[in-house]
Amino acid sequence: MAPPSQPSAADLARYMEQRGELGKPWMLQMLRLAKLKEAKSSMSPEAYIKSLQDAHADLMRMGEFWKGRESEVFTGGYVPSQVIEPRPGSPEDR
Repeated sequence: MAPPSQPSAADLARYMEQRGELGKPWMLQMLRLAKLKEAKSSMSPEAYIKSLQDAHADLMRMGEFWKGRESEVFTGGYVPSQVIEPRPGSPEDR
């Protein structure tokens, strides 16, 4: 039995858009990794590793940004974050 195929980045983006999840940073990270996986064959090994390291670094910084926002994530109640950080990938982030 063949393993189930993974959706393409375009399919994942359409799914996220239909569910209204394009504003969720962790979902955008999933999309970013899907696009990176698709582009791997056209990238040099060094560029792929660098892109993967950048994505990992952004994901690790996101963990602190969401700390203390559990009620917003799980119940929809907005509580401003006490942690102010630049958006991952923004010019101020590097």
